Amino acid sequence: MNYIQQAYTGLYDWWRYLVGIIIIFAFWQIIGMIPLLVFIGIEVFNGADMSITTDIAQMAALLGNNLFLFLMLFSFAVGLVGVILSSKFLHKQSFRQLTTTRPKIDWSRFWFIFIVWGVFSLGTTYLSYYFSPEDYIFNFNLKPFLILCALIIFLMPLQTSFEEYLFRGYLMQGIGVLFKNRWAPLLLTSVGFGLLHGMNPEVDKLGPIMMVFYIGTGLILGIMTLMDDGLELALGFHAANNMFTALLVTSDWSALQTDALLTLTADPAEMAITEIVAPVVIVYPILLIILSKKYGWTNWKEKLFGKVELPVEDDFQTIESRENYKILD
Repeated sequence: MNYIQQAYTGLYDWWRYLVGIIIIFAFWQIIGMIPLLVFIGIEVFNGADMSITTDIAQMAALLGNNLFLFLMLFSFAVGLVGVILSSKFLHKQSFRQLTTTRPKIDWSRFWFIFIVWGVFSLGTTYLSYYFSPEDYIFNFNLKPFLILCALIIFLMPLQTSFEEYLFRGYLMQGIGVLFKNRWAPLLLTSVGFGLLHGMNPEVDKLGPIMMVFYIGTGLILGIMTLMDDGLELALGFHAANNMFTALLVTSDWSALQTDALLTLTADPAEMAITEIVAPVVIVYPILLIILSKKYGWTNWKEKLFGKVELPVEDDFQTIESRENYKILD
């Protein structure tokens, strides 16, 4: 049974996914945002300009980088709860079934790509700073940085996991059983992932080309999920990417306003090729080749563009999943 087919082990009516999306959105953008709105409301009541509520950099400056980061990450953590509850109670699907086709979650996959991408992030940041130190300000401050480390370690993985379980998990499976193929969920979740980040300040600063990076990143994460029949690699990559970025580099125009080691001061217009296009067209394909060799990926055409068919009864792993299974006309 492939990853998308795991949706058939539970209840997969289209309306369940619609209700689930509404529940997830409510957890993420309503319940999860309450603490941030309370803190912002207090500042506005005390005389702060209402315009700060539309500017990430201003909100971070008003509340402090670490408090603002905590409140933002908290909303994603609540959103993750919404995904898990929707899967469990609406679809009668276990957390393991939402994560992987393997008998249990393979954390060695998570840690392999986490380490690989973490080392790559450290290396490229060091080289960039070494060759162009004038583009950065070294602003290490021990106490705020230690607080940042704690937030990154304990909350950032929840933020990245929310996005992965929503797009490469819940929506990938839902769209797959709806369209009964694999290319539609791959493309739609990648575009959706890009659009989710379309309101980030990086897009305003760098222009539409930034969407190439966001959609391209969504695409590689979707390919990892379909080829490997599980979320472990996508979870590890996304966690490493965001965690190391938040710790190493920040700027006054980025979505992640943190007390990172370095502040980027270079003209963002000069970054289009090296920071946006190069990873998508050069680095990502190389990473896929490495993963395909390590995990023995084959039959790419079928896994990325093939049909999603109802599994035969023998494919179901538990009596409970067989009882939940039903064929929709």
